[in-house]
Amino acid sequence: MTSSLTIRRPDDWHLHLRDGAMMNAVLPETARHFGRAIIMPNLVPPVVTSDDARAYQARILAALPDGMDFEPLMTLYLTENTDPEDVAAAYADGLIHAVKLYPAGATTNSASGVKNFDNVRNVLEKMAEIGLPLCFHGEVTTDEVDIFDREQVFLETVLDPLRQSMPELKVTLEHITTSHGIDYVAGASGDIAGTITTHHLMINRNHILVGGIKPHYYCLPVAKRREHMEALRAAATSGNPRFFLGTDSAPHTDDTKENACGCAGCFTATNTMSLLAHVFEEMGALDKLEGFSSLFGPARYGLAPNDATITLVKEAAAVTFPEKINTPVGPVTVFNPGHPVHWRVA
Repeated sequence: MTSSLTIRRPDDWHLHLRDGAMMNAVLPETARHFGRAIIMPNLVPPVVTSDDARAYQARILAALPDGMDFEPLMTLYLTENTDPEDVAAAYADGLIHAVKLYPAGATTNSASGVKNFDNVRNVLEKMAEIGLPLCFHGEVTTDEVDIFDREQVFLETVLDPLRQSMPELKVTLEHITTSHGIDYVAGASGDIAGTITTHHLMINRNHILVGGIKPHYYCLPVAKRREHMEALRAAATSGNPRFFLGTDSAPHTDDTKENACGCAGCFTATNTMSLLAHVFEEMGALDKLEGFSSLFGPARYGLAPNDATITLVKEAAAVTFPEKINTPVGPVTVFNPGHPVHWRVA
């Protein structure tokens, strides 16, 4: 039985840090284990311009505790007024590593997102020209589409037509939640990859709804049927370099989660690596964990893997994690898988 595993220090290719007091409190939870992270730009107001990204990057670095080594990889929030030349200049300067496209209304703070894709085509064409990745929140948001079908309909009606018309565009389909998304990324021609979250490897919609509503399991895209969770697990542990870790760790204070109209998001920054080791061991694929968490993402974004390593150790007794992260704006509940986990980061 494997009792320890040493891998290259991992990166997180989809992370929400928020801003201000919340960011100051949750940033150490990521920086403790992760060397880098793609930082989501859906602040209020969003990170739209290169000046916005530069200022946000400075605030993150200023909040990083002494002795912690962490690099925020910045992104821009795509709007219908985004200037393609500003995007290109930010990429040429090494300031940004991707542009994020939210369909308007898809998730937290996405009201400024894209409604008419024709209005952002000039930006997408510039991105295709310079090789800048597009990170796509892969859901449609029209009322007539069931929330559990949003990803599948998006693949058919938005992503595939876009890629057919612009095959040179480099796309990352973020937080895949369905077997349809897995099959699309695995089988598509061209430059496409996909991220998979920690929590979608561990929960399905029964975990949210059976025995009472569990607000800290509610996320967007929402967790789907068990068969989809199993498809995600198979892809994550397959060694296919098109799939890699993007936690989508998203802090919300308990009062905003535990109410009549709760926010979507799971906070997994604290215990992701322990949870992943648990899943990969269950799947008989501990040897694939380093690729998924530490190698495939950097290769996708044209970066070298981290030089540092981390070691995961399996304990006889279950590992304990903090129930909450206390912040000046309120407590944030740490994702609880609901069963014992025996792996910890040494």
